[in-house]
Amino acid sequence: MSSVLIKNAHVVNEGKIETLDVFIKNGRIEKIAPQIDLNADSEINAEGLHLLPGLIDDQVHFREPGLTYKANIFTESRAAVAGGTTSFMEMPNTVPNTLTQKLLEDKYQIAQDASLANYSFFMGAANDNLDEVLKTNPRDVCGIKIFMGSSTGNMLVDNEQALENIFRNAPTLIATHCEDEATIRANMARFKAEYGDAIGIAMHPLIRSEEACYLSSSKAVALAQKNNSRLHILHISTGKEVALFEKDIPLAHKRITAEACVHHLWFSDADYKTKGNFIKWNPAVKTANDRDLIMKGLLDGHIDVIATDHAPHTLEEKEQPYLQAPSGGPLVQHALQALLDLVKQGKMTLEQLVQKSAHNTAICFQIEQRGFIREGYWADLVLVDLNKPYTVKKDNILSKCGWSPFEDYTFSSSVVHTLVSGNIAYSNGKIIEVGAGHRLLFNR
Repeated sequence: MSSVLIKNAHVVNEGKIETLDVFIKNGRIEKIAPQIDLNADSEINAEGLHLLPGLIDDQVHFREPGLTYKANIFTESRAAVAGGTTSFMEMPNTVPNTLTQKLLEDKYQIAQDASLANYSFFMGAANDNLDEVLKTNPRDVCGIKIFMGSSTGNMLVDNEQALENIFRNAPTLIATHCEDEATIRANMARFKAEYGDAIGIAMHPLIRSEEACYLSSSKAVALAQKNNSRLHILHISTGKEVALFEKDIPLAHKRITAEACVHHLWFSDADYKTKGNFIKWNPAVKTANDRDLIMKGLLDGHIDVIATDHAPHTLEEKEQPYLQAPSGGPLVQHALQALLDLVKQGKMTLEQLVQKSAHNTAICFQIEQRGFIREGYWADLVLVDLNKPYTVKKDNILSKCGWSPFEDYTFSSSVVHTLVSGNIAYSNGKIIEVGAGHRLLFNR
């Protein structure tokens, strides 16, 4: 592997910003110092740029296998590295659903050949596959995913005994999608009775309501407390849920953690008027007050990490009427830029952004030697220009679906270079397909 010397970068890491040089050799950070004079195969002049640990996205849907007309591991990992995300954890609701160890390993084989970013894949839980779930290796699999509310695919786990068995016996972290299915169905029936086929996108957060989210999240927390499970609740979408989580204990000691997603920090229900189905997600984007309380919970330690829930669908699918349009959208390419805009707006600091999108994800999942800018760690890094605006256009969207909820928006910052496991994977607008991402390992 080649060596890289990064000169004069404003390094944002572990609560500090310092101007430093970073020397990378054999994929790892070999030296960090105010001045390094070593020969390297490549040298990057980072004067005026900020160097961050690459983002670690703990929730993406890259659609391979089985749904590759929407996306695949190559195209979406390409979008990820262009956006400064260097590692991802992908969900099991592909086709077929990832419900056996054989199907799980098949995805790792695809990623080994195709992924430009580092990767891990969740093992899927169902009502009837406990034996397969228990075979999951905590060392090289990020976790077990339970859909406690149906979203996409057919992986709803609604059998009480199955849930109890998984929470009691899971060999590693459990990640949950929490929406109460009975509440959603009752809400949908009520709106259909009143409006028929005229139900529109504005009703989405009323159908997939605060009550539906809280009922399911509180149930997951109760199950985890009863069984001392390691639980991670994904995409918190309501202010009410924030109080379910503790804030005053070190993250490494938490048994129950939570995630906020970029779209729940950025959009509100007022945006349905202009964005329509393009911001239709499960759980739904809710009120501005929910958005503000999620941000407050993120910063005060109730919520631990930021992710995207990147879940592309084709433009044709999203342009269907509300009831037919699937939930989800592409976010991984523009997540960092959106978060940097929140920094510019005074919603968080650069140090907090790095803490919640890299450091804490590494701590939460016990990722081995990633998520920090430290000597000996893998060189997963992103250089950003905070003063170079970037407008999202059709021709610079790299997700296979070809659209973005941020289309025509101008971000205040740009991603300049991304390094994945020591390889320069993205530079000045160009993807460099050199070297593959690595399979993530976990200190468990």
